[in-house]
Amino acid sequence: MSGERPPAARLTLVQRNDCGLCEEMQREIAALARSVALPPLEIVAVDSDPRLLRCHGDDVPVLLLDDTVVCRHRFDAFELLRLLRPGQNPQKSL
Repeated sequence: MSGERPPAARLTLVQRNDCGLCEEMQREIAALARSVALPPLEIVAVDSDPRLLRCHGDDVPVLLLDDTVVCRHRFDAFELLRLLRPGQNPQKSL
């Protein structure tokens, strides 16, 4: 046993400015965070990163847990909570 802690999980919301679905997902994540401890949320504009633009294009919003896709278009709280449970091995990737 090395004593090292695993890296902290991080949430990333890949979105686009003036996107109603993106704003809705951000509000729903914030609402869940009021009742459940969630990793910090970083909001990234898809157009600001060529890799994100290539991977997601117009397919936003996308919520990532580390680099694993949690959901697209509509917030899936159940999937996020499932992936956050200890011992889960996320299978969906970019």
